[in-house]
Amino acid sequence: MENSLISLLEGLGLEKSSIGPMYWIIVILGIILLLLGSNFICQRIIIPIVNIVTKKTSTTWDEILLNKKTLKSTCNLIVAIIITALLPIIVDKNTALYIIVSKAIWVYIILLFIMVICSLLSSLYIISSSAEKTRNHTLQGVFQMLKIATIFIGIIIIASIVIDKDPMKLLAGLGASAAVLMLVFKDSIMGLVAGVQLSANDMLRPGDWITMPKYDADGFVIDVTLTTVKVRNWDNTISTIPPYALVSDSFQNWRGMWDSGGRRIKRSIFIDMNSIAFCSDDKRKELIEKGYLGSDKDEKIVNLTAFREWLEEWLRNHPSVNKNMIIMVRQLQPTPQGLPLELYFFFDGTNWVPYEHLQSEIFEYVFAVLPEFGLKGFQAPAGSDFSDIRRTPVNTH
Repeated sequence: MENSLISLLEGLGLEKSSIGPMYWIIVILGIILLLLGSNFICQRIIIPIVNIVTKKTSTTWDEILLNKKTLKSTCNLIVAIIITALLPIIVDKNTALYIIVSKAIWVYIILLFIMVICSLLSSLYIISSSAEKTRNHTLQGVFQMLKIATIFIGIIIIASIVIDKDPMKLLAGLGASAAVLMLVFKDSIMGLVAGVQLSANDMLRPGDWITMPKYDADGFVIDVTLTTVKVRNWDNTISTIPPYALVSDSFQNWRGMWDSGGRRIKRSIFIDMNSIAFCSDDKRKELIEKGYLGSDKDEKIVNLTAFREWLEEWLRNHPSVNKNMIIMVRQLQPTPQGLPLELYFFFDGTNWVPYEHLQSEIFEYVFAVLPEFGLKGFQAPAGSDFSDIRRTPVNTH
């Protein structure tokens, strides 16, 4: 190419003695204009056209994939490749300067390749997170591992360029130090394996409410990475858990509760067993008049039986109780504190505040209605109770 350019300059009437300086001036100016022109075309023409085309399409994945960062890195890569192609014109291949500059440019090209691939992987992760089939899978760790692998391979290639060795030989040499690499990347490797297990078995998704007392975690999963799972607790603190701990240890995922649309209420009241008795005729008539008892009930009905049956029917008709799930009022094993009467039902919703309000409303009403059936709730004696006993006069007769 140099001889062709010299012949062209001689044909233009330039003297042979002036061809040397003129050659370099023309070559340098030509390369500068070529680089500026290619950069201008990429930055000012190609990228805007691609952005316009992607915005006009009905899909969004092309906008994410061909984002500004990826396109800019690709344009820089094209310019770097042009520089590599034009380098033999500027510098003689047999000189040390050519070798140094060539290696520097190739290192730059490899770095740009790494940037482009990492940018594409980030775009693919965003696309997978928004896709219907993959949005519920914890794929961030997989993409992070692919980025690490890309960077690692890039470093090997750069090292092979700098020291002028075959990259396959470098990789073979690194096999001897595999144990050290396993130790260094232990958490990343275990995190990748755990992430695949969590995703394949659908054990964890971003947005799940999980409970793991061992790590003081009780809240929503906000991020799942290659090495950590971040949980925002109810007090707005952040707990970090290694992904492999979620596979090797036990944790509670409340997603099933959210999906079901009902939140369980399971709480007991303790009945004073001394207040349990058969309903008298007057009490039975009173309960029938107030709507607590049906007129077809046996005259020998126990007040606790009447209360339990009425309470279960009342829960079935409550507007905030889920009618499609279990509704039950049952007795538990008697204790020294009285007879536990457990209310087992589900709130028709999952939000925390309405759930707590419903619990309070129902049990406040239950405690208030107990005396209507002649029942008493058990409560351990307080200091005021002993004071009342002390003030009560003792009848000695």
